[in-house]
Amino acid sequence: AKGASAVLNAFKALDVRYFVAGGTCAAISHGITTPIDVVKTKIQSNPKKYNKGMTSTAIELVKQDGPGVLLGGIGPTVIGYGVEGAMKFGVYEIMKPVFTDLLTGSDGATNKGLAFILASVVAGAVAALLLCPMETARIKMVTDRSYKNKNLLSALATIVRDDGMGSIFASIWAMLSKQVPYTFGKQVSFDVFATMLYAFYRDFEDKIALNDFQIKWAVSVAAAFLASLIACIFSQPGDMILTETYAKSKGPIPLVGKEAEERRRFSNVIKRLYEEGGIPQFFTGTGARIVHVSSIITSQLVIYDIVKQMLGLPATGSH
Repeated sequence: AKGASAVLNAFKALDVRYFVAGGTCAAISHGITTPIDVVKTKIQSNPKKYNKGMTSTAIELVKQDGPGVLLGGIGPTVIGYGVEGAMKFGVYEIMKPVFTDLLTGSDGATNKGLAFILASVVAGAVAALLLCPMETARIKMVTDRSYKNKNLLSALATIVRDDGMGSIFASIWAMLSKQVPYTFGKQVSFDVFATMLYAFYRDFEDKIALNDFQIKWAVSVAAAFLASLIACIFSQPGDMILTETYAKSKGPIPLVGKEAEERRRFSNVIKRLYEEGGIPQFFTGTGARIVHVSSIITSQLVIYDIVKQMLGLPATGSH
């Protein structure tokens, strides 16, 4: 009864502004970093060929296929992450009070940190489900040359036609392994760092010669950058698992069929990565991903805070 009441109260207090702000910041931040993501995905899917760093890989890709190759998968990226961002930020904000109520004891004490973590797990799971079709299309467009000239709709149509509707959700476990720790690392740490920085500011308010706007800007940027590092490290193994799920061996691997199903089975992907290089193999391309993720998250969370305040919501951690 308590759980049902908490959920009902959360939906009654549902604020669509969090969804709007989340979708806006995610679409913009992921869209502008598409070239970095293309290079990172190429390095991860074929590390033996692309083993000279991001800059050299980017130059080689442009020489092979022209500048347009760096925008591969931009359609699925903008649309997919726009929808995903709206739901991830919105669901996270909805679920925080739900879990806070559920974890509040009769004495009024609650574990707010655990409540935020559980909210991020739910938000990450929702994001994974929504992203599966988009990420399936994006990775195929980046790693499979036969998808080079396809857009989001034609890529999805081809995948469904060739491999069935279920194939677009074939990576759900791999997606969960990336999105849940990514969401936890990003959302929760941003809340925590922003709250800590505002508390620090209040303790030394008389000694810090910054106005309210400057403080909010500084806190957003600093908290977002710190959150980006945590999110990157936590989700790097899942990102490798997701990319390996669709990586090619001898030519494109279909998404259905006994051989393909065995190859992309979650446990087999983990086993294959471990056999190729042990634990360090799960962190291949970490340097490129730190650049990619930190730029995405820093810009994303700053934009999120700006849009929230434009819509009349308080800045993260300021209340």
